[in-house]
Amino acid sequence: MRQIVLLLMCAMSIWSSILPAVEQIKVEALFSGQAMVTVDGKRRLLKLNKPSPEGLILISADSREAVIELDGKQQVYSLGSHVSTKFNQPEKVSAKIWRDQSGSYTTVGTINGRTVNFLVDTGASAVAMYRNDAKRLGIQYRLEGDPMYVSTANGTAPAYEVSLDRVQVGDIVLRQVRGFVIESTGSGRVLLGMSFLNQVKMEDQGAVLMLHRKF
Repeated sequence: MRQIVLLLMCAMSIWSSILPAVEQIKVEALFSGQAMVTVDGKRRLLKLNKPSPEGLILISADSREAVIELDGKQQVYSLGSHVSTKFNQPEKVSAKIWRDQSGSYTTVGTINGRTVNFLVDTGASAVAMYRNDAKRLGIQYRLEGDPMYVSTANGTAPAYEVSLDRVQVGDIVLRQVRGFVIESTGSGRVLLGMSFLNQVKMEDQGAVLMLHRKF
């Protein structure tokens, strides 16, 4: 039995040593349960749990992103994403937010591809905006949202809970982020609340707030 175990360990070691080293991976197309990728210039169609000749294993995939494993490490890839260094050492995705004259952290970002002014608010449970911002952004909150009430500086107000398809701050892009649309007009600033901030690592450096994407 011991000899069999040793033989198996040797076989696994030999197999891992003959797998080619992966230097570049690019996602070209995404489907349900499949991903078309280019690996060091060679096109591969990855299928769930079926290793490629380079040892890539597709864990999950849909039309938005894929989870690919290599050497026991998993990483999320979106359409068109590209890594030209070691696969298990992805580039850190960060955003830098400066403190304004009032002492608040404010920045310009996007929601569903449209520009907004964000105010970082750790007291807000979600990304929150007033109805005038929602209309400008094309969010059909009355048709697609769920009615509710939220607490504001002026008391309780009617609102709608929505799912924001794409929220971006700096190089950080998050999808399907929980949001609130308050049924009144406001200042035009969108609160960057905890539904976004819980998915990043925050580093307060005094004059600047650093956000790092969690992988």
